[in-house]
Amino acid sequence: MRGLSKSRFISGCQCHKRLWLETFEPDAPELVPDAGLQAVFDRGTKVGELAREQFAGGVLVDLEPRDPMREPRTRELLAAGVPAIFEATFIADRTYAAIDVLLAENGGFTLIEVKSTLSVKDVHIRDVALQTHVARSTGIDVRRAEVMCLNREYVHPGPANLFLRTDVTERVEALLPTIPGAIAAQLDVLASPLPDVAIGPHCESPYTCPFKPRCWPQERHRRALETGEPVVKPGLREALAPFQGRLGFLDFESVAPAVPVWDGTSPFEAIAAQFSYHEGPVGGPYMHDAFLPEGRGDPREELARRLLELTRGGEKVVMYSSAERRCIRNLGRAVPSLAAELDVLAAKLVDLWPVVKRYVHHPDFAGKTGLKAVLPALVQGMRHADLVRIAGGREASVKLERYLLDSSVSEGGWGALRSELLEYCQLDTFAMVKLLERLWGLAA
Repeated sequence: MRGLSKSRFISGCQCHKRLWLETFEPDAPELVPDAGLQAVFDRGTKVGELAREQFAGGVLVDLEPRDPMREPRTRELLAAGVPAIFEATFIADRTYAAIDVLLAENGGFTLIEVKSTLSVKDVHIRDVALQTHVARSTGIDVRRAEVMCLNREYVHPGPANLFLRTDVTERVEALLPTIPGAIAAQLDVLASPLPDVAIGPHCESPYTCPFKPRCWPQERHRRALETGEPVVKPGLREALAPFQGRLGFLDFESVAPAVPVWDGTSPFEAIAAQFSYHEGPVGGPYMHDAFLPEGRGDPREELARRLLELTRGGEKVVMYSSAERRCIRNLGRAVPSLAAELDVLAAKLVDLWPVVKRYVHHPDFAGKTGLKAVLPALVQGMRHADLVRIAGGREASVKLERYLLDSSVSEGGWGALRSELLEYCQLDTFAMVKLLERLWGLAA
């Protein structure tokens, strides 16, 4: 009979239908991770490995996740008095739990869950509560519970304070009485046909459900049938007044490694490593140039110098969202000798996103105002997925991180990544060019 694991339990707390589908359709196409999700998994693995280095004498239960010898091996290590066990495994109430770190101290054990995040979240507490319940049910004296996250204050290559351990014992103890009932309810789900669960906020919280497209067919059908022209509110022409003259169009692509690799950076700090730049008057002609480092070192100073060189001719520089302003500010901190010139560039930035958000509406926006949602609705033939090989910003960031940091990528693979990244980033600035032209047309 089917049982539960930590991940299944968390899915079941979100939605019983999600739990059922993940259990009985493990090979469903929705569960095949895309490049972005796989990068999240890989990041978690790397952070977990680094966390183990914090516990001297610790031993890993180095067996496959479903190996039936995992629990006996854990018992062997407990009997041997190992100070810390990594992936200690226990089974109770038909529920399987592998604990990141089981630390022997004060005559009992501290249970530590390692997360590649910058803070403790409610879903982490539920995860730890389940593990605590399972461990205690098998006779393990868990006296303290912690979540070990990355330290947002850490600056590479600083002292050994990459991680922070937070005591969550009180929160876990408060939640523990609800765990047996939740387990029983979920096991009942797995003994029954597919449940019918209404759509709602739980489809997005605490994580976006991979099966959401199955559950929202009426919504997709409504959007497919919906047609109409853009709705333009009064004031668009006036709002576009700053977007005249010789304009630059700027887009950065960034990486945000969980574990920092360049001096002065912190966990998950967004670091601009690539940009595309178009320049010209509305209607053209436009020049285009771009930057993507040709080596694997820290790109920030070279990027900043190239950026200043290319953008000097733009009277205003168009962006879409505030990310470009943040990137330029961060570059100024990273390269103090260029900070004054970067401040001049930042003063030239004008943001097109608030103009679209306030003055233009279209049914095909589907409630979104991001560039990739707005563009194909307003400009025919400008759908990113049809024009470039990278699906979106998350995949671009993953590939840029591989390009810059993964030494295992072959020379041919590295060249292919470079081509894809340049193509994708160029389309983002060209998209702003075409969108602004269309907005001026609507204003007329």
